[in-house]
Amino acid sequence: MPIYEYRCSDCEHTFEKLQQLSDPDPEECPGCGSGEVGRLISRSSFQLKGGGWFADGYESGGDAAGCGSADGSCADDAAAE
Repeated sequence: MPIYEYRCSDCEHTFEKLQQLSDPDPEECPGCGSGEVGRLISRSSFQLKGGGWFADGYESGGDAAGCGSADGSCADDAAAE
């Protein structure tokens, strides 16, 4: 379940709530009891580390097609002509 971050528009209290995607947003601030609570857009802690698709498929020294020649042409392109 994701953790959502909310802020009260009256007292500026920021709080987090663990809830399902289908759960409704909270209707009141736990700090002041106001009904003006809005969801914040927060940075997630998700990071890609180690080897993987980005290291294997997008190495420097070649282009996106994987040709790697200095003039940007591929052997397959020359054979097709």
